Amino acid sequence: MPGVRPDRFTEARTPRHAALSLVGEPVMFPHIKKYISLLTEKRISTFLVTNAQFPDSLLDLPPVTQLYLSIDAGTKESLKSIDRPLHRDFWERFLESIDIVRKKKIRTVFRLTLVKGENSDEIKEYAELIRRGQPDFIEVKGVTYCGYPGSSNLTIKNSPWHNEVIKFVEDLCEEINDPRYRASSQNGDAQQAPIAEYGLAAEHAHSCCVLAAHQKYYFDDQWHTWIDYDKFFELVESGQKEFEGLDYCDVTPEFALFGSPQAGFSPEDQRWFRKKTLAKNSQLEDPLADQTAPSSVGLVVAPGPAQDV
Repeated sequence: MPGVRPDRFTEARTPRHAALSLVGEPVMFPHIKKYISLLTEKRISTFLVTNAQFPDSLLDLPPVTQLYLSIDAGTKESLKSIDRPLHRDFWERFLESIDIVRKKKIRTVFRLTLVKGENSDEIKEYAELIRRGQPDFIEVKGVTYCGYPGSSNLTIKNSPWHNEVIKFVEDLCEEINDPRYRASSQNGDAQQAPIAEYGLAAEHAHSCCVLAAHQKYYFDDQWHTWIDYDKFFELVESGQKEFEGLDYCDVTPEFALFGSPQAGFSPEDQRWFRKKTLAKNSQLEDPLADQTAPSSVGLVVAPGPAQDV
């Protein structure tokens, strides 16, 4: 088949990563715990995405490589409009899920999908939820317009440009890191401790996606947002019950860093430009020169190691 690389075709025949998401709610699957354990036994990583409506199911999940909460809105009203939840107590379920995730030691991600005209102006409300949940990462992506109406009234006008997503994340981090927000610390004393700070760590312009990371993932003068998969499996297989995301993190390669010339596009690959004004089949030189609406490809927060991209 034209355009198919033999090495990628061979690699695809032996799955190494499982995204438990996309269609439906994975934690509603009655055998989800057993399924996660089976995948881990086969050393297949697990990326579990939940819509934060089934908090009880999050309490005793076996370790997953990365746990996502879809934070689709910053307010109760917006969440009802965007997600059209089934439960009357959807907001209470939403907040309880956030509280549970805060206690998790594994890698946690709040996934925000920006919809222009719906939730893109809820900076303060999103910041409040993030301060409440303290996730390891905040992944922000522009909504993808798929070209068919169905039951949705979204149009291409609801899809933000990549520079708009960047501006949103910059403003969001500034709001989260505002020194006015403090939390009382130990023993009920009047001591004041700063809320955890976040910084722009990585981006994937081709997917219209930006990643902000908790400051603890920046050490030795570099970001560590990628995953050491072998280390994760070793920790699980050792029977160690208490381990955290930092125990299996890996250095973020330069091409994936926020602000890099490649803007997340791997130098091992070549990009085909569809517009006649841009050179075809050439290495990506200016990732933002061809600003397009977001694609359907999501940002893999930590796909590592680099040779496995």
